[in-house]
Amino acid sequence: MPNLSILQFLVLLTISNVFMNLAWYGHLKFKDSPQWLAILASWGLAFLEYCFMVPGNRIGSQALTLTQMKVLQECITLVVFSVVAWWLFGESFKWNTAAAYLCLLGAVVFIFWGKR
Repeated sequence: MPNLSILQFLVLLTISNVFMNLAWYGHLKFKDSPQWLAILASWGLAFLEYCFMVPGNRIGSQALTLTQMKVLQECITLVVFSVVAWWLFGESFKWNTAAAYLCLLGAVVFIFWGKR
């Protein structure tokens, strides 16, 4: 069974990435709004992102190396991004996206190879 700190890290980083993706891309749904408003809204969302990311990384560092945390974070980011791209923008999931994610899954396998 996975270490509790790893599970907490994964949950907190997933929440963090929801805010991150909304900060980075959510304003594109409102292209007619003033740019200064999009910037302020993105800053607000980024603040919420950091409220989950900072404790998540501190908790994760108790059980994982920085490299392991980074690879997992990238996986979380791509999964959350895919959901946001589908939900907000109607993007479809294509075979090459699935192939790229399988490669990323390989990165996770390699980064944890030999870890006890």
